[in-house]
Amino acid sequence: MEYVKDELIISNIGFPSKELHHIKDRNENFYMLGSMGLCSSIGLGLALNTDKKVISIDGDGSVLMNLGTLSTIGHTKPNNFILLIVDNSAYGSTGNQKTHTNNTELDKIAKSCGLHTIKTKNEKELRDALTKALKENKTTVIVAKAKAYNEKTKNIKIPPVVIKYRFMNSVNG
Repeated sequence: MEYVKDELIISNIGFPSKELHHIKDRNENFYMLGSMGLCSSIGLGLALNTDKKVISIDGDGSVLMNLGTLSTIGHTKPNNFILLIVDNSAYGSTGNQKTHTNNTELDKIAKSCGLHTIKTKNEKELRDALTKALKENKTTVIVAKAKAYNEKTKNIKIPPVVIKYRFMNSVNG
């Protein structure tokens, strides 16, 4: 979040949203409280309809659930979209059950969809990739390999309708 200024963020369900809320709650964050597999699709739709930079923070399990979105992102390629896939090879929000990214390489799938893709293996590489992507005017997919771990955070107490309207106001404002 230290790199984010006025970018719009769509955050995947469960722990990613709770952790983002804990780190830096702001009106420009849309915390998904349902709809597993649709974070990247929602981010794409938003990017296609705004001039603001859009960042979708998604998980490997959710992306696997909706692989078709990578093809659609590759077809449309808005110049203001960053898809950050946190690939911890686990369904982190439901108990860290293993996903199939031990033998499915999301970065290669994204590249085969015509997307500019960066795979990171540590924090420095992730910071460098994010800095670069924020400066560029093109769709970028960052696949950030990570260990399966969740911060101990509280549930988001903001009612979903409030999350929706404050986010909508930040998009339109």
